[in-house]
Parts: sequence; structure tokens; C-alpha cells
Amino acid sequence: MSFWENFWNIVWLFFWSFAVIAYLFALFAVITDLVRDRNLSGWWKAVWIFFLIFVPFVTALVYLIARGTGMAERSLKETRQVKEETDSYIRKVASASPTDEIAKAKALMDDGAITVEEFNHLKNNALGRQTAAGTDTTPTRPAQPTA
Repeated sequence: MSFWENFWNIVWLFFWSFAVIAYLFALFAVITDLVRDRNLSGWWKAVWIFFLIFVPFVTALVYLIARGTGMAERSLKETRQVKEETDSYIRKVASASPTDEIAKAKALMDDGAITVEEFNHLKNNALGRQTAAGTDTTPTRPAQPTA
């Protein structure tokens, strides 16, 4: 065997490896889409699976051509649904209401873990008021005139 025969055998091996892996990806995408599709009856799903087993390359190609648009729509719909559920969960877990934060701070103050000034600072942060250098920005009552 010469160098070039070995070289082209290696190229040929890479080509067929790529083709087999690409086919497996397409096959799993088709099977996943078949399972995900709620409009297709069980009998039609069985027919598609039957042909995928006995005429795999042609069936996968026909499925991708005939039902490719629906595949994309179902995939996009599922992706959006998962994203919405994830965002909802993150919002629920990450953000506590100001009432909850104030109640936690009050419990800490009652236990003696924080001082009244620290409680006021936490309360102001929970209510969205900022304090600069220890000064409280809560509105104060105007001074009462004395007689």
C-alpha cells in the first residue's frame, strides 16, 4: 500500500463517519418530532416508524421534506414554552416581595440579630428608597409650629 491509498482510505472513513452521524441526528429528530406531534394519529406514527426501520434513508428524507415546516413550528413552540416556564420559575424564586423582605428584617430585629437602624435600612431598600452615607431618605413630617 502506498501513502496515497492510505490517505484516501482515511478520507473515505471520515466521510462515511460524518454521513452516519448526520443520519443518526436526522433519525432522532424525526422520531422526536413524531412523538411530539399531537395532530398525527398513532397509526400514522406507526407507519412512519415502520418505514424508518425498513427504508431508513428515503423515509427520513421524505419526512424532512414533507413535514419539515411542521417540525420547525413544533420545535419553536416547545422552545418558547420551556423558556416561559424557566423565566416564570426564575421570577418566582429570585424576587421576594417587599413585604416578605420587611417581615424577614423584622424577625431579625426581634431576635436581636440586627439593630433598629439596620432594620430601617433594610426596610428602605425593600421599599425602593436609597440611603446615602447613612442618611435616611424617608419623608419626614413638617415641623409643628409651637405657640
